[in-house]
Amino acid sequence: MNEDNKEQESKMQGGKAERNGRMDKNNLTEGVIWQKILFFALPILLGQIFQQLYNTFDSLIVGKFLGDQALAAVSSSGSLIFMLVGFFQGVAMGAAVIIAKEYGAKNYKSMRLAIHTDVAFGLAAGVLLTVLGVVFTPTILRWMNTPADVLPQSVEYFRFYFCGVIFTVMYNIFVGILQAVGDSRHPLYYLILSSLVNVVLDLILVGGFRFGVGAAALATTISQGLSALLCLIQLLRSNGEYRLQLREIGFHWNSLKNIIRYGLPSGIQNSVIALANLVVQTNINGFGQSAMAGCGSYFKIEGFAFLPITCFAQALTTFVGQNLGAKRYDRVKKGVRFGLVCSMSLAEAIGITFWLLAPVLIGIFSDSPEVVAFGVRQARVEALFYCMLAMAHCIAGIMRGAGKATVPMFTMLGFWCVLRVVYITAALRFYPDIRVVFSAYPLTWCSSCVVFLLYFLKADWMHNFERQEKKQTPIQSG
Repeated sequence: MNEDNKEQESKMQGGKAERNGRMDKNNLTEGVIWQKILFFALPILLGQIFQQLYNTFDSLIVGKFLGDQALAAVSSSGSLIFMLVGFFQGVAMGAAVIIAKEYGAKNYKSMRLAIHTDVAFGLAAGVLLTVLGVVFTPTILRWMNTPADVLPQSVEYFRFYFCGVIFTVMYNIFVGILQAVGDSRHPLYYLILSSLVNVVLDLILVGGFRFGVGAAALATTISQGLSALLCLIQLLRSNGEYRLQLREIGFHWNSLKNIIRYGLPSGIQNSVIALANLVVQTNINGFGQSAMAGCGSYFKIEGFAFLPITCFAQALTTFVGQNLGAKRYDRVKKGVRFGLVCSMSLAEAIGITFWLLAPVLIGIFSDSPEVVAFGVRQARVEALFYCMLAMAHCIAGIMRGAGKATVPMFTMLGFWCVLRVVYITAALRFYPDIRVVFSAYPLTWCSSCVVFLLYFLKADWMHNFERQEKKQTPIQSG
């Protein structure tokens, strides 16, 4: 009997060691800093490349098989979708920061409460967004000055998209949880698979059967549903402390308060920036169908330049959160410097390449010289300033990881929203050229970077994390 007990105990210890070994791979508080950041950021980058590829493929297939009018309808989607989805994604960022900090501090009970509250929040948000998107899409598109000949297809695309928006919301919730505990590999695998599914469905439904723009949105919905399901299975089957239990999903009051406290600034920031970009899109729409299609094609290509920016911003948020939770303050500073340099360098290299190859890249989407001309004009105004965009997003990500989301919120609201809208509205009256709209982006990126850099270099929180951490109110568990 004693031998059986010893054997059982040995198996339990072995299982625990194996589980801890798996978790150590996700731990960003130990090991070589640059390797940890790169190995965490690389899967995010690869995943975003695949996601951007299948988003681009949507527009490519729609433009080639259904024409410029359909391309214009799909191309105007980004700002509206992000306005409705961005708020809830921003609030979910608050959950990711809390999860990362509690994971780094090994406060697993609080971490689990945050995880299950985050999932409950995502389910409620998905249902709400479905109703809002389906009901109010026509009204919002008319507010955006969408041309009458494009409006019916735009309404069709958006309504199909928002019927499945809960899958998009839950995918982002699940990925945020996995990345908060340092797992960026599994989301990559699932995103690759769903991207391939999306491309195949686009070719069949749009390219083969010519079902219209609604079929492109349906393909996106199905592929997002697949990736969300795979992430859910990974969380349900995980051996880590972050394993999801269906019966525990619910709103835990203290966890929800902390998620909102940390995430509300990012949610407000996302929504207001998206609203400002709707104003920008409205001005672009006023220049006609070719401008909509050309600028929409530009934004698809710009998405690739944005990839190293977002992957390093997400990596820095998680890295800072975990290491602050573990009170590894010197490690935070070293990781922050490395992440900023890498992100800005990669973004600028991509920007220079885009500036040089803009006619070829925009020409992939449309054979119309007028459409290509609009896209090239926008690239030649904005592409060389991508390093500034990288700096702003990475410093914002660092601040969120440190629990200071209000700083990027007010900075971006002031420059990316108020200044951008005021500048475009005023300047177009005196000089009604679409390049005025394009110039608003580098102007506001650079202006915000000045404020971010001053705060980043001079503020006390950067030079003394430990003292600032003691001043912060501890996160309570619910």
